[in-house]
Amino acid sequence: MEEEAEKLREVQYDPDGRLLYSPQAGVFYSMTHEERIDADNRSVYVGNVDYGTTADELEIHFNGCGHVNRVTILCDKFTGHPKGFAYIEFSDRESVRTAMALDETLFRGRVIKVLPKRTNMPGISTTDRGFLRGGRFRGRGFRGSRFNNGFQGRFRGFNRGSGRTQPWYVPY
Repeated sequence: MEEEAEKLREVQYDPDGRLLYSPQAGVFYSMTHEERIDADNRSVYVGNVDYGTTADELEIHFNGCGHVNRVTILCDKFTGHPKGFAYIEFSDRESVRTAMALDETLFRGRVIKVLPKRTNMPGISTTDRGFLRGGRFRGRGFRGSRFNNGFQGRFRGFNRGSGRTQPWYVPY
């Protein structure tokens, strides 16, 4: 048990002893859907965050907007490096409006973007491209049916969209 607590401290703090990740971040996963929506309504997205920023620095910067419950700096799951954006949860919804005033202000030499956090809808993805992803139309061009009229559909390797065959194919 002590080893797990030590590992958790190592992940949350950098070598200088500064807080990198809020210890309450894991609480979000045990919430109900309604509680998550309420937390999202009290949260802001902060973009273009300097990669060396800590949770303490963001909390201090946004503390004037209202009491900060949690600061979450997202990191790449493979490298562990920060992605350059964060989420800040406040105690009340009015703090979100106040935090919006910090949009396009300087923080650690960078112009940050502050927006209200949107609520993710279960089953809906912003990267979902429908049937284009792995369905009928794969790759850059459309080849057409191999059973259409004309000889070009019967052979692989014709130029997409041009209607001509490859130079290596010479009809009889």
